[in-house]
Amino acid sequence: MKKNFKFISVGVCAFLLGVGINNVALSDIANTKIAVVDVQKVVASSAQVKALKSEQQQKVRKLQTFVEEAKKSVAGTNDAAKKKVLEDKYNKELRSKTAALEADYAKRLKDIDKSISNTISAQAKAKNYNIVLAKGVVLYGGDDITADIIKNAK
Repeated sequence: MKKNFKFISVGVCAFLLGVGINNVALSDIANTKIAVVDVQKVVASSAQVKALKSEQQQKVRKLQTFVEEAKKSVAGTNDAAKKKVLEDKYNKELRSKTAALEADYAKRLKDIDKSISNTISAQAKAKNYNIVLAKGVVLYGGDDITADIIKNAK
């Protein structure tokens, strides 16, 4: 009989402890403020992104001009050996310019991404949000702070 009493006592204590922990966890969830951000809209509205795209288009046009001039130069050469040397030279230069263009673009895009993330973080802290999620992953709920992020993004 003592064994049954101890077993029942331990079972009741474990149940009460579980209920207590569950209530604490649920009380934290009830006080959690959640925000959502339409990241695609923020990126599309970013002046930094628009400027980067414009600069990138100009650089690509310059690269296309380089390729056209290189083709003309190679086509204007009749000597096969000189033609091969020119092709190799222009191909090497094109690869170098393309790699530099891509590296610069990736670095600047990463900096813009960091800037937007910092803006989102600052807005979340200023408005006491505990969690910020991308709008695309939230089916219902959360305060949409997209307009604030667009307004405060550099």
